[in-house]
Amino acid sequence: MSKLAQKIVVSGILLVLSTIVFWVPFYFVIVNSFKSSTEAADMNMQWPDSFHIVENYTSVLQASDNMLIRAFFNSTLLTILSVGGLVIVSSLAGFVLQRREKGRAASTLNFLVLAGLMIPPAVVPTIWVLNSVGLFKTLTGLTLVEIALHFPFCAILYKAFTATIPRDIDESAFIDGCGGFKLFAHIIFPLLKPVSSTIIIIQAVSVFNDFVNPLYFLPGSENATVQLTLYNFMSMYLTSWNLLFADVVLISIPPLILFIFFNKKIVAGMTAGSVKG
Repeated sequence: MSKLAQKIVVSGILLVLSTIVFWVPFYFVIVNSFKSSTEAADMNMQWPDSFHIVENYTSVLQASDNMLIRAFFNSTLLTILSVGGLVIVSSLAGFVLQRREKGRAASTLNFLVLAGLMIPPAVVPTIWVLNSVGLFKTLTGLTLVEIALHFPFCAILYKAFTATIPRDIDESAFIDGCGGFKLFAHIIFPLLKPVSSTIIIIQAVSVFNDFVNPLYFLPGSENATVQLTLYNFMSMYLTSWNLLFADVVLISIPPLILFIFFNKKIVAGMTAGSVKG
């Protein structure tokens, strides 16, 4: 078999696998969101006998006094604040960690950042801390939690990318009278655009789709985020599967759009800092 034929066979196999893994579940969710509650309860992939698209999606949007609309606002605001804070804090930390690689203090900071990737978050102590400072059940408190949880990964990415920026730029800026903060804000940070794009997209999807942290740190129907609206259609004795699937489709649209249009930037940003020099 020629190399061209092998590539065609491998590509075909990968295409079939990707279809099974990604598109079949998505098709299952969409088809069942078009059905009546009785048909959706059968949990199969058959087309519905009668379509209930308008009724289902209208019911989802109007459920619990338009909770989904409020949840979209809460999730969007949470995502913007969290990702913005992550970019600022992580880029500063990554720059400092890379430029000050030597010394006990730098080694300790690097260890703490790596520990943040390995040590699981503690829910109860975090709630106690937030409650002590008056930030429990507030969007500000949840935003700080999201920033803290995603900070290690983002800082490591920024550190790796900063290593590709020559130190000669720093020295030239200092010779011209540029201070440390001005150097970062006006020279280094604009050069971090590829990795910043990657972090913005990945973390925006992660924060927007977060289910656990809003459940623990921002309880209450008025504070609901999009993932928590799934509870509107689930109970101990009855689940409206058609409405639940319709809700899943609606809350999946923003992350899906982000990924489709910016997936090339994700790959470029992840690989840009892999080679130094």
